[in-house]
Amino acid sequence: MLRTLAIRDFVIVDAIELDLSPGFSVFTGETGAGKSILIDALTLALGGRADASVVREGATRADISAEFVGELAPALNAWLDEHEFGAADGSLMLRRVVDNGGRSKAFINGVTATVAQLRELGEMLVDIHGQHAHQSLLKPDAQRQLLDAHAALQDEAKAVAGAWRQWRALARQREEFERDARNVLLERERLEWQVGELEKLAVKPGEWAEVGNEHSRLSHAASLIEGAQQALNLLSEDESAPMLSQLAMIEQKLGKLADIDDKLKPVLESLEPARIQLQEAVYALNDYLGRIELDPERLRTVEARLEALHATARKFHVSPDELPDEFARLGERLRTLADATDLDALRAQEQKLADAYHALAARLTKARAKAAKSLSVAVTAAMQELSMAGGRFEIALEACAPTLHGVEQVEFLVAGHAGSTPRPLAKVASGGELARIALAISVIASSATATPTLIFDEVDSGIGGGVAEVVGRLLKKLGHDRQVLCVTHLPQVASQAAQHFRVSKGTLADGRTASRIAPLGSAERVEEIARMLGGLEITATTRKHARELLAS
Repeated sequence: MLRTLAIRDFVIVDAIELDLSPGFSVFTGETGAGKSILIDALTLALGGRADASVVREGATRADISAEFVGELAPALNAWLDEHEFGAADGSLMLRRVVDNGGRSKAFINGVTATVAQLRELGEMLVDIHGQHAHQSLLKPDAQRQLLDAHAALQDEAKAVAGAWRQWRALARQREEFERDARNVLLERERLEWQVGELEKLAVKPGEWAEVGNEHSRLSHAASLIEGAQQALNLLSEDESAPMLSQLAMIEQKLGKLADIDDKLKPVLESLEPARIQLQEAVYALNDYLGRIELDPERLRTVEARLEALHATARKFHVSPDELPDEFARLGERLRTLADATDLDALRAQEQKLADAYHALAARLTKARAKAAKSLSVAVTAAMQELSMAGGRFEIALEACAPTLHGVEQVEFLVAGHAGSTPRPLAKVASGGELARIALAISVIASSATATPTLIFDEVDSGIGGGVAEVVGRLLKKLGHDRQVLCVTHLPQVASQAAQHFRVSKGTLADGRTASRIAPLGSAERVEEIARMLGGLEITATTRKHARELLAS
């Protein structure tokens, strides 16, 4: 669960640190006080989009930290370990910093992370239902995604989408071949000639560098022999005074002198390794001269190979050392094209992919049908409590041509009262009914997910009276198993919470406006509920009503 949310210099917040509890908590306050700013700040800490406008005027950066505590789900722990963000004590801290130039940094447990990683982790920790969520329910895509999320069918839906893409890609390839078979054959003939040219050349990886080195050595063989022989003469074969002989004489003379003065012994000891190294050099030069020879015939062969490699590379518009890669690329293209020109094989493969898609889609359809039935029953039951007695909610799965999302369209249907026929949600639900249905769906769908923290940002808009009290009870019930945070303007909802925060605006010493937030005690909750009930003027009656709400 979310234990602490620390916000600094965010929009109109200078510095706030919230300590949150399990269960159902609410945030209330006057319009414009900044209630939803808290949700916006948390959204940023969870990887939401950021720009310079989130930094409080006059500040250099906005800084938001969210600390989560409690036993983490196995999948979440596995994710942290995989990305090397795990902490020894099991803690989890997300942090986002945005400077006034719009640049942002993300951290997980103090380690630098990408915003995408922050977002991926945040989706496993918090589920946010915005105040306009009911409007998105009018869109077919949103209805399908909600059903799949409720039934945990995201992986199955991804598998169907992947199978669809493979099937359609091969179908397009087959259609292209049927449409332009002659051009395909011409390209195949061209590739066969190119691959044949490179096969005859038989160039090996790294050959260009090897042949170049050999050519350099052969073309300079005379100079190499002459230079090596001169060095050998100076070291050991000079008739006058070769270096090795001179060094031996120096060692002999210093050896006699060292017997007289042992301070010369270090000099003598340093000469011996030098003599050994020179002797090793003599051996190496003799070996080198024994192997190197003038070979005009080999030189002509190497020069011809160099010219062949260079000419072929120029013909294929690549560098000589890229010829092996070009051979591999053209060969792979030729194999692909050869497969593509076998129309019967292509059609057989296309049918195989189509069958695989339909098998996956059929399993997804079956799972969706089961989930649609259970969700329909649960939402219909909730509608009875939300002043829609006799109303009915159904999820229709209408068969359609194969698509990326399966072989059915998902459509939410509703009947507002007993005896009426369920019709599409967008056509029959009023604003208030839509808000109530959306809230029921959000609560029921959320209860089926593993997300530990749920946030409802004024999703009770358009609801009032006794219905609001039912909404509060629904959220409170959900809070028995999860941490539920709710921004609300309804006293009937706020009175159900175990923890109540009031958001207000104040003026700082420098004259700027800033949001303030404070947890409310029993007496303060009465005043806040009374304000929400009665507006600016709080009377004894509204206070009494507030106490009754809290007591219930």
